[in-house]
Formats: sequence, structure tokens, C-alpha cells
Amino acid sequence: MSDQINSLEDLAAVAEGTEAVVEVAAPREPVRDDLGRSYATGKRKDAVARVWIKPGSGKVTVNGKDQDVYFARPVLQLILRQPMQVAGVEGEFDVVATVKGGGLTGQAGAVKHGISKALQLYNPELRGALKAAGFLTRDSRVVERKKYGKRKARRSFQFSKR
Repeated sequence: MSDQINSLEDLAAVAEGTEAVVEVAAPREPVRDDLGRSYATGKRKDAVARVWIKPGSGKVTVNGKDQDVYFARPVLQLILRQPMQVAGVEGEFDVVATVKGGGLTGQAGAVKHGISKALQLYNPELRGALKAAGFLTRDSRVVERKKYGKRKARRSFQFSKR
């Protein structure tokens, strides 16, 4: 425990360059499987995406279909491209994802979250850019549950005076 700074005296000793030693955090190591892929799980609303990335031509496959077929709306395709654009690796990685649950918007958000986490595991140097853009944080907003005595989560039944 003598190598940690616990008091002002320890801090003064470090400033003078004497006795105390400060540990430097080891750099993060890339996490890859035997096939050279990185895996991550992304989540958004009720959707859960399992995402694998590997070096390639930039092809994105979701549930066995091309991204243009599975996510037909251009806005959803834009969401999938965001992590690659922010990290500056657009067209360098092939993405294979399987998604379950939720709707298309939630699934696109889940794949985006998974791609971001997998990129950060594949190349830890990309973590700063992805974290600054907020892509490594799970968007925890989910549908509010319906309460008894209400028509929906907050909407009341129509009031009738007579």
C-alpha cells in the first residue's frame, strides 16, 4: 500500500521525486477470438443484438440478410453507420449481427450499441472517440408499464359528468 498516495505528505514526496511511486494503468488489450473477430452484445428498448466484427470490406449482415434489406429505412441504415464514421473505420470491418425482440428502431439501436462495443474491444484506441459520442452507453429508456385504474401508463379513462 506504500505505492499509493493516501495523504498530502505522500503527494509532496511525489512532487519532490523521492520515495513514493505511483502505479500507471496498463493499456487495454484487444479482445479477439480464434477467427480474429470481436464479439459484443448491444441492447436498446426490448431488442438484444449479438454482434461480431472482423476486418473486411464493410459488409453488414443482420439476421442473415443484408442491412439494406433488413433495415429498409435510410434513417436506420444511418444509425448503423454512425459508430464506424465516428471511429474513422468506415468500410474496414464486416459486421454480422443477430437481433431479437423489439421493433426495427430498437433493433437498429441495439446493433449500433453492439458495433460500438465490439469496435472498442477490437481496437481499444477507438474507445475515446466512441465514448465521447455516447455510443458505449446503453440507452436505458424503455416503455413505461401500464398502471391499474388507467387506460394506458398515464392516460386516464374519459371523465363523464353524467
